[in-house]
Amino acid sequence: MTLFEEPPITRYDLHFVLAGIQVRVHPLFWLMAILFGYSSGNLIFLMIWIVCVFISILFHELGHALMMRRFGQPSHIVLYMGGGLTVPEPTWWGIGGANIAFRPSQDVLMSLAGPGAGFLLAVLILGAVVAAGGSIGVTVLRGILPMPLAILPAGGAIVNWFVMQMIWINIFWGLINLMPVLPLDGGHIAQRILTSADPWNGRRKSLWISCVTGAIVALLGLVLLESLFMVLLFGLLSLQSYLSLRGLA
Repeated sequence: MTLFEEPPITRYDLHFVLAGIQVRVHPLFWLMAILFGYSSGNLIFLMIWIVCVFISILFHELGHALMMRRFGQPSHIVLYMGGGLTVPEPTWWGIGGANIAFRPSQDVLMSLAGPGAGFLLAVLILGAVVAAGGSIGVTVLRGILPMPLAILPAGGAIVNWFVMQMIWINIFWGLINLMPVLPLDGGHIAQRILTSADPWNGRRKSLWISCVTGAIVALLGLVLLESLFMVLLFGLLSLQSYLSLRGLA
């Protein structure tokens, strides 16, 4: 098993059902939530941060799962060290969900549904802030990334911090997943489009794009965002794509 595959079941997993979809939370997910960009030493804000990451990644994977179900594919969700996975389940007409032959447009929609769900959640939160009489604006994250800024008229620093983290995580996590890096959503979209256009060399092209893009994003994560999570995630993804390229030789 690699970091980007479904982890084995443990006795410490959290299990529940959401919208008729089985969800499993691996214990290392909580460690990932801490590594995913958190820097304050305040225990209260740490707990709020973990809740925000949990809700946001769960909502992202729920988008994938609901779109899969729309196309007749059952699935379950796993939150783990690598973030989240929506895993196809066996269907009555085959030995596994992966055997269902989806059209390219369906594959792209299923990949877009995760980031789209996160962006939708961020927009709904911004709308709720406006409806509550708050104000929204734009700030620049780390001096390079424009992000929405929302301030509620009441609730204090903790509530406002929760709202801002929910907005930023859903936008940032969606943007990360749209990078053309395998096995992220953007990587799957690029691979599907390229293999449809060029069945012989499309996969090789998508792996090259994944390898180069992953290395660049890892470097930017280190230099501009000072994020250990970004370096580890995209560095490993780039290496994985490079090894897959060697396997095609």
